[in-house]
Amino acid sequence: MTPTADKPEVKSESKPETKPETKPAAAPGAKSDAQKNLKSIPMEELQKELDSSPDGLSEAEAKKRLTKYGPNEIAKKKDNPYLKFLTYFWGPIPWMIEGAVILSAAVRHWPDFFIILLLLLSNAVVGFWEEHQAGNAIAALRKQLAIKAKVKRDGKWTDPSAKELVPGDVIRLKLGDIVPADTRLLPGDPVEVDQSALTGESLPATKKPGEAVFSGSIIRQGESEGMVYATGTDTYFGKTAQMVQGPESVSHFQKAVLKIGDYLIVLAVVLVAVIVTVALFRHDPVMGTLEFALVLLVAAIPVAMPTVLSVTMAVGARLLAKKQAIITRLSAIEELAGVDILCSDKTGTLTQNKLTLGDPFTLNGVPADQVILWAALASRAEDKDTIDLAVIGGVKDDKSLKAYQVVHFQPFDPVHKRTEATVKGGDGKQFYVAKGAPQVILKMSTNAGEAKPAVDKAVDEFAGRGFRSLGVARADEAGKWQIVGVLPMFDPPRPQAKATIASAREMGVSVKMVTGDQMAIAKETAKQLGMGTNILDASGLGDIKHHETAQAAQAIEKADGFAQVFPEHKYHIVDVLQQRGHIVGMTGDGVNDAPALKKADCGIAVSGATDTARAAASIVLLASGLSVIIDAIKESRRIFQRMNSYAIYRIAETLRVLFFMTLAILVFNFYPVTAVMIVMLALLNDGAILAIAYDNVHYKDKPEAWNMRLVLGVSTVLGVIGVVAAFCLFYLGERVFHLDRDHIQTLMYLKLSVAGHLTIFLTRTRGPFWSIRPAKILWMAVLGTQTIATLIAVYGLFMTPLGWGWAAFVWGYALAWALVNDRVKLLAYRIFDPTKAPLLAKKTVKEPLDLTSRIATRAYEIYEERGHHDGQADEDWTEAETEIRRGYEAHAKAGSR
Repeated sequence: MTPTADKPEVKSESKPETKPETKPAAAPGAKSDAQKNLKSIPMEELQKELDSSPDGLSEAEAKKRLTKYGPNEIAKKKDNPYLKFLTYFWGPIPWMIEGAVILSAAVRHWPDFFIILLLLLSNAVVGFWEEHQAGNAIAALRKQLAIKAKVKRDGKWTDPSAKELVPGDVIRLKLGDIVPADTRLLPGDPVEVDQSALTGESLPATKKPGEAVFSGSIIRQGESEGMVYATGTDTYFGKTAQMVQGPESVSHFQKAVLKIGDYLIVLAVVLVAVIVTVALFRHDPVMGTLEFALVLLVAAIPVAMPTVLSVTMAVGARLLAKKQAIITRLSAIEELAGVDILCSDKTGTLTQNKLTLGDPFTLNGVPADQVILWAALASRAEDKDTIDLAVIGGVKDDKSLKAYQVVHFQPFDPVHKRTEATVKGGDGKQFYVAKGAPQVILKMSTNAGEAKPAVDKAVDEFAGRGFRSLGVARADEAGKWQIVGVLPMFDPPRPQAKATIASAREMGVSVKMVTGDQMAIAKETAKQLGMGTNILDASGLGDIKHHETAQAAQAIEKADGFAQVFPEHKYHIVDVLQQRGHIVGMTGDGVNDAPALKKADCGIAVSGATDTARAAASIVLLASGLSVIIDAIKESRRIFQRMNSYAIYRIAETLRVLFFMTLAILVFNFYPVTAVMIVMLALLNDGAILAIAYDNVHYKDKPEAWNMRLVLGVSTVLGVIGVVAAFCLFYLGERVFHLDRDHIQTLMYLKLSVAGHLTIFLTRTRGPFWSIRPAKILWMAVLGTQTIATLIAVYGLFMTPLGWGWAAFVWGYALAWALVNDRVKLLAYRIFDPTKAPLLAKKTVKEPLDLTSRIATRAYEIYEERGHHDGQADEDWTEAETEIRRGYEAHAKAGSR
């Protein structure tokens, strides 16, 4: 780090590496004299107490202290796995199964007893194991979000994990950092610290050198070094890691699925009550009737629903992680599927975030190279700031920088909006340099009056070409600044950004650019990306407390993007769009983006985001660009489709079993299947349905929304047709083939099992069942369970043997009805979703107004096929354009015949 006026550089001194005498006590807020002393004693005494210095610790000493004090983290309470397993035997559904077990034992139906007990244990084991696996998967993903710290070890700055900090470490804190441990500030500039997570105070507090900043607070302004005096459980708050792992809220889709579960339970309870009432009226055995009723209730209730939900979400999180998107809140997967407006940062997401320097505009005949050199002196390479790196990279001779010594450096902050440096030249004379927004530099310059017209003209010309302007000023004496020139900088669009935006539009997602740049730059960038040029000036928008008029809200909704955006504008934009019924995704990377990320339905922290932004977001990206977000949206929609398929299947099967059983008992006074058969149906179905989490599906080209009318309508049609098919087989068995009731029960068991699993292949597609090839794991799971079900029926395990001939007949009967059901399903979709075009409607070739969207979509597909190689953007676009135009011409010729 370069020395400063207030913070002279201290050379390392060798010193014995000994452990500190006193361990920092429990917490700065606790009634501990030792802790209070470390928080407030003079810095010289603190350094002596911790046996450290502004040079920090050696790596060897840090390892010793880590062993003594432990990791800098809050130990999480670990659930006892045995007690956790026992919780799966507690609740309404387990109680019903346990009641059936007790009743089976009471009436001494031992086969029923053991099978129902097996169902109880199986549900508990599967639920426990899948939740355990899901927890491990998410924990592994979140390790990639571990907060890093800038620590001085052996006189060098390193980047270990924050949990490796120990008392006595010297760390660097800068804008946007979450303070990783309780720290005393070393000599330097004051910093603004947000302590709202600790004290509830909304305004940042100013912390001067020597004062304490606590773990969990956030640096809002400035930069400083500090000495750690307390870590882990000894800190004031110490919950930084838990900011990423906040409590999970129940998403819209989860609520809908739970409503389905409630609906099925209520329906099952009503029908079972009817059966029990009729049985008692007929003077059937009470215990046997109650046992059967409980077993039927168990079979009807969606026992596997929570497990299927958690498995599908966990599998989805792992798939998204492979696409460089880490999920910090599982329900965000479902919210992302419904996003119809994506507010995207420009810099780094739509553009490359690799600024290049153009030919500078200079004043008073100052050479261009000199202006660039002064701007470079007001930059610092070690901060890795893109503007600083671009300016420093523009210096032709690196050796020229070494002739100067930076005495003090003031980093950029949102208030001053500039960087400043106090510099000592080779001749020993001291001068000052600054760089920042041209209007900011003009405001501080004494020659602003005469320079403003020329500067404004230069800035406008640069903006018209899509360049970003950076003003440069110099002063020989403090306060007497002179603007010396303007540097043009351009951040080119990402190679595939145009194709990605067009692909998003084809998917029903409107991408709105959000940038702090000037209007002209925003319009130029939007034009190059094909986003439209309806860009709003955010300076005219309100803040969090402001309510827009209907006209203003409509303007925000229709805008293609927003320029000159401040953090409070982002929050307001999200709020207005949500009020107008949109599901909004918002990207961000800075400290001040956190409120908007938290407010959005799906907050997305882009690659390189600050710890604060990551903590507030639901999704954290590890790769740059918009394409990873579009990939994540596609995957989330696939996950939604799997859950939708499961919901239709579960409702249809429940209705089929319940109505068939109820009508058979009421009309024919005959139990078509036994309690054991019902339990085995539930057991086999639950085992195979888990595989739907891995099924092949096609995502829809529009945001997903829960259509209860469609789901209930289609599932009811399939359920009713299933009841008809079941009674037809019952009629054939009893009246045509004259089978006895025991054989009919086995016949109906096999039919319900086979037909039930074939329903999975019907509900998983919107079109004919063959339109999407099922995943190998799904059809293997179904084939495996139905092989078991067939063997049970053929050889008569807990039932009358059926034989291979009748088993083949049932399979043929179920397959024939499945083909019929598939056509009925297509008709049901046309009835309950009339807005959808008929599947067999003849398409007419029509001249599109613009082929750009099709070309861009195909270009993005080629880009994906080639493994996301950004360097081939032009080749991808050319190939796509040739392919689309040839295809269009061929269709046009065919249509004219």
